[in-house]
Amino acid sequence: MLKNYFKTAFRNLWKSKTYGFLNISGLAIGIACAGLIFLWAEDEMTFDNVNVKKDRLYAMRVNAKFGGNTYTMGSTPRPMAASLKSDIHGIANTARASDEDVRLLFSFENKSLYASGRYVDSSLFSMFTLTFLEGNARTAFSQLYSLVITEHTAKKFFGEDKNVLGRKLVVDNKQTYVITAVLKDPPANSTLQFEWLAPYEITLLADRARGGNDEFSWGSYGPFTYVELELTSNPDVINRQLKDYIHVKQADQTNQAFLFPMSDWRLFSEFDNGKQTGGGQIKEVRILSSIAWIILLIACINFMNLATANSQKRAKEVGVRKVLGAGKKKLIIQFIGEALLMSMLAAVLSIVIMTLALPAFNILMQKQLSLALGNPLHILTLLIITIICGLVAGSYPSLYLSSFKPALVLKGMKLKAGNTVFIRKGLVVLQFSVSLVFIISTMIVYMQIQHVKHRNLGFDKDNLVELNMQHDVAENFTIIKSDLFRSGVVEYAALSDHSTIYDGNTDNRFRWEGKSENSDIEIAFRNVSPEFISTSGMHISEGRDFGANGGAENSNVIITNSLEKILGKGSAIGKIIQSKRGDNDAVYKNFNVVGVVDDYVYGNIYGSPGPVIFFCGMPQRSNANLVYVRLKPTKDPSEALAKIVTVMKKDNPAYPPEYKFVDDQFNEMYFNEQLTSKVSGIFASLAIVISCLGLFGLAAFTAERRVKEIGIRKVLGASVTSLTSLLSKDFLQLVLVSCLVAFPVAWWIMHNWLQNYEFRIVISWWIFIIAGIMALLIASLTIGFQTIKAALANPVKNLRTE
Repeated sequence: MLKNYFKTAFRNLWKSKTYGFLNISGLAIGIACAGLIFLWAEDEMTFDNVNVKKDRLYAMRVNAKFGGNTYTMGSTPRPMAASLKSDIHGIANTARASDEDVRLLFSFENKSLYASGRYVDSSLFSMFTLTFLEGNARTAFSQLYSLVITEHTAKKFFGEDKNVLGRKLVVDNKQTYVITAVLKDPPANSTLQFEWLAPYEITLLADRARGGNDEFSWGSYGPFTYVELELTSNPDVINRQLKDYIHVKQADQTNQAFLFPMSDWRLFSEFDNGKQTGGGQIKEVRILSSIAWIILLIACINFMNLATANSQKRAKEVGVRKVLGAGKKKLIIQFIGEALLMSMLAAVLSIVIMTLALPAFNILMQKQLSLALGNPLHILTLLIITIICGLVAGSYPSLYLSSFKPALVLKGMKLKAGNTVFIRKGLVVLQFSVSLVFIISTMIVYMQIQHVKHRNLGFDKDNLVELNMQHDVAENFTIIKSDLFRSGVVEYAALSDHSTIYDGNTDNRFRWEGKSENSDIEIAFRNVSPEFISTSGMHISEGRDFGANGGAENSNVIITNSLEKILGKGSAIGKIIQSKRGDNDAVYKNFNVVGVVDDYVYGNIYGSPGPVIFFCGMPQRSNANLVYVRLKPTKDPSEALAKIVTVMKKDNPAYPPEYKFVDDQFNEMYFNEQLTSKVSGIFASLAIVISCLGLFGLAAFTAERRVKEIGIRKVLGASVTSLTSLLSKDFLQLVLVSCLVAFPVAWWIMHNWLQNYEFRIVISWWIFIIAGIMALLIASLTIGFQTIKAALANPVKNLRTE
């Protein structure tokens, strides 16, 4: 019996090649889309799974109150790691790590390369799962200036040479480090990413050399602190002990610490007012996973529509089988089996599609995914998707076909469509409604991105280059600046200790006349050279810029408009701001406001700019390493950069220059939104393609069923135009109904999405009109071929055949 079913299924596929092609290709595209998205989702959901102790590893987080709001930060008090381990029962181990990537210059013989890494405690090796290729955890930090590098870093310096232990690298042309171990590269879906690791004690030694004593202060924040709990420990109990832990250690500190589990680091990293919101990367996972299931649903709807439309051709087969004793149950099994067979063929084709599309998908998602068909989980997932598609797609057609009455079909009587036509039309409306929602969403996301791109940033990002020299260039900057001007390609040049568009240091200890004692407003501050305002292209709204002589401006500051409003009514020019910035951080110093610049966008490009204060003449003290250069607009950028790099190599030969255009940095800041736009556009296109495959098939079957009617109308004088209109209008009406369904749904979805952004567009009515016109045009082109073909057919031949 089973063999007979297979024969019948293959015979029907061969007999109706168009029907088979449309169904299999539609399902294949749907399964391929879902498969790629689920690969990405798996990578996100398994973040940090490489760590054997994942369920027991935590990062310390600290809630700090500023200006009435609670902010959650990863930096912790410097003595916290050691203190936690000795004070709190249930903590098995702790480790410190520098709170951001440290980029250093490493030199070996005649080769110098930059590499990013962290200063960490040796206990990190026993907490995180790190694979040693050379050396071991016990001897990794056997001496102060030890260096543990990754396999990739080892290859950059030593090629394929596997014996690198004991080799020496000079760091920043100053200190020699000894390679004590080589680690396997951390997987891409690991939070802890690095090219090298070195003992955290090195940072403490450097702080002591500067006369600092921060390592014992609970008010001094710096490292990340990682915690490993014992197997029997209850994190809730420990969190209760941590609530006032910092305050107990230092009475003037009110910040509250808590454990943040590794399982939440990637997916649930979003905090608001000191509490987890349940948001983070999990939002993207949920959105894309939903899109995957929607695409699969559209493909299954295609199958249902085409199968029911093709039912007339199989009516007599059903009648004969019923007369010969086949019950409804056996017929349902047969047709479900055929649907599963087609789904399996589609799954095989989807593997081919995924293999071809995966490289481009990896580039789009910035991943390193592989199909890994040898992974049982991947095979099982593909099999489950295939079975689901087969069952869903074949459910309604099998019930419909098995319900035919043999007496009617064998007499050749026309079957009543009943609810079938209504259901089929409803499915077409659903398909195009989803496609329209995709199209509208893509348009709105794109418009939101363009809105941000063209907002007034408060500075000129075009032709502005940031050169990261990694180390202090302030001492030689006068010479560097002169040589840059002599190159003929530079308009302005300046120094800064922080990137223009990113968050920098903030302080809530600034004082001014009229400030409330309870006020703890966080104000960002930048240490810059006198030329920074003009170099960045900021607009001075009041007062003046810094003078050319930075030394004379040491006690002057420039502030932004938002800070001027905080200082009180009237102009801020001439007002005094007190700060513990200067030669002695222990006492307050007066700074005179000489200029006010327009607010500029930094940090959150969608939010309102926060207050900023610019100190002049202090880059030398703050170890400023960022050189900003504004290129002359008439010069070719590539030629200008080549001349700038030449100057930097000449005047600062020990440190190879690294540069970025500020507008490129700006574009990187809304990567997620750009990714959402691209992904939405791609899947909107695929949803339309799949929907149009079904529409194409339905138009073909409609034309085939009405061939006699078309012939008679043509003999009676109907024109090709009128016949085309006759055959098309039903489908176009369905698309119009889809618009009525999709428009409010799309508005609701995108309205809620836009609420995440303070700086956002207003959804205009014309977006929906354009989307509707696009859908009508696409549908018209899809069905146009079949309808025109039917209208041009020879009526005599059709009537004779019929």
